Amino acid sequence: MAKMTMVEALNLALRQEMAQDDSVVLLGQDIGRDGGVFRVTDRLIDQFGAERVIDTPLAESAIVGMSVGMAIYGLKPVCEIQFSGFSYQNFHQLENHAARMRWRTRGRLTVPMVMRAPYGGGVRALEHHAESRETYWAHTPGLKMVIPSGPRNARALLVSAIRDPDPVIFYEGKALYRAFREEVPEEEETLPIGQANMVRAGDDLTIIAYGAMLRPALEAAEELREKDRLEAEVIDLLTLSPLDENLMVASVQKTGRAVIVHEAPGSFGPGAEIATRLMEGAFYFLEAPIVRVTGFDVIIPYFSREKSYLPSGPRIAAAARRTLRQ
Repeated sequence: MAKMTMVEALNLALRQEMAQDDSVVLLGQDIGRDGGVFRVTDRLIDQFGAERVIDTPLAESAIVGMSVGMAIYGLKPVCEIQFSGFSYQNFHQLENHAARMRWRTRGRLTVPMVMRAPYGGGVRALEHHAESRETYWAHTPGLKMVIPSGPRNARALLVSAIRDPDPVIFYEGKALYRAFREEVPEEEETLPIGQANMVRAGDDLTIIAYGAMLRPALEAAEELREKDRLEAEVIDLLTLSPLDENLMVASVQKTGRAVIVHEAPGSFGPGAEIATRLMEGAFYFLEAPIVRVTGFDVIIPYFSREKSYLPSGPRIAAAARRTLRQ
């Protein structure tokens, strides 16, 4: 198997799905001739032409609005928003139309579209280029919210998202785009949307993370093993909506302790919902309060202070130790 970055793996998913399904079309600002701001769609216009890889104006509402219409009329649009911080401009198209169409038509119409968007910090980006606002989409009934953590699961999940009959918001951690390589098979591979993955087994506590935060969660687990002789179980959620509560509840029932990690602000963030699901499913197994390690309730800062904002391996490990002292 070839070793790929996340950018290359996503490009493979798009290329293969477009080759086998003529209804898959791409649209977004600079995705054709320039291959996208991060080059995820690089050279796809050469293979499939400008009618299927469509360069659009800088108009997020129009990009998503056109995608909704295309999906209703039988296409499978995959639209790219250059940065997730610009997706607020198209919120009404997703919330008012894409998310509601199945309900509005009593199942007669569906909206099989994907909105791809790079999210999160860690690359010294400017304002509106580093947000982690997945809660908006996960909170919206009718939308699915997928956040891969590496090249291989990104490729498999994007294929599943394209084939899904309902609208999928697909967040790609920009800090992961070229951070590392993984073996990715050339042959078709999919992952179920709504199924988490246990990436590390352990008995002492459970660390729950997703997207770009999986790597610092694993760093924390390794630190706990080396310095404290503790074995942390690490769960990669992969999907926030629907949320795989069965796996994380079963893990916490075994370990008795939980640390939840995300880079979105803590207040009303995904960690609060995850903690509630754990309380509902594993309350009598808990040996310590659930701890969240998150971004702070401020706009993500620029450059020199960005690392202080983002959860890190040592910060997660310190939170884990607090749960073990209780």
